[in-house]
Amino acid sequence: MTVVGFILGLSTACSQSNMEYSAEDSKDAIVELQTSMGDVVVELFNDTPLHRDNFLKLVKEGYYDGVLFHRVINDFMVQTGDPESKGAAPGAQLGSGDPGYTIEAEIVYPKHYHKYGALAAARTGDAMNPQKRSSGSQFYIVTGDTYTEGQLEKMDAKRINSEMQNYFQNLAMSYRDSIQSMQRAGNHDGLEALRQELIKQTEAAVHPEEMSAEMKSAYSTQGGTPHLDGSYTVFGQVLKGMDVIDKLQKVETDNSDRPLEDVKIISAKVLKDFTE
Repeated sequence: MTVVGFILGLSTACSQSNMEYSAEDSKDAIVELQTSMGDVVVELFNDTPLHRDNFLKLVKEGYYDGVLFHRVINDFMVQTGDPESKGAAPGAQLGSGDPGYTIEAEIVYPKHYHKYGALAAARTGDAMNPQKRSSGSQFYIVTGDTYTEGQLEKMDAKRINSEMQNYFQNLAMSYRDSIQSMQRAGNHDGLEALRQELIKQTEAAVHPEEMSAEMKSAYSTQGGTPHLDGSYTVFGQVLKGMDVIDKLQKVETDNSDRPLEDVKIISAKVLKDFTE
């Protein structure tokens, strides 16, 4: 059994519409995105302060003025925020631009999740970015699809198993030298005893929250992208203009999911700053 095989052993051992929201009394910041297809108003959550403050800073600097929606996938999401998209030639590959920094993940799950209209930070994949740090500027707005209760239960089980696998893997890697030593000695009993001990530690330490009835209702009626929950930072919500996003998600795109006719943020402005 390799170290990878040892780690993966946890899997079998442990597996037994267009809504508009009111923000009259909200302390959250509110930003308007004037796009070439219409206006979209979003609020930025106070309990994701790193993302909130960074977004407000970029808006006030005019960073988003002129950027394209460079990745648009119907029944999934629309993505923007790449500074290299400003004035980009037709067919140019986009999506790698940023301000030169990333932001620490602020995943406040299950309070914030990928329901219809959620505003979330894009990022590079887990292989390069195990800390799930967010892009310094790119973000997406969720449209998603609706799901049955059975589909949601399967997704939730997969998310929970992944969370436990990640914790177990980190534990196992801290015993890497011992595992390799026992493997070289052919000490299968010792390996199994350690694996069972790490499984117990994982089950004692990790208590993933199951999807709530409210979340299941949102995903089954309004829609969203529940498979992204727990992996990307949701830091805001569309208050007004999901009709614009719904039209945008249906535009014709090329093989890289870039709209054939440019759709851009003409300007972004802060309508209301946050309060403590």
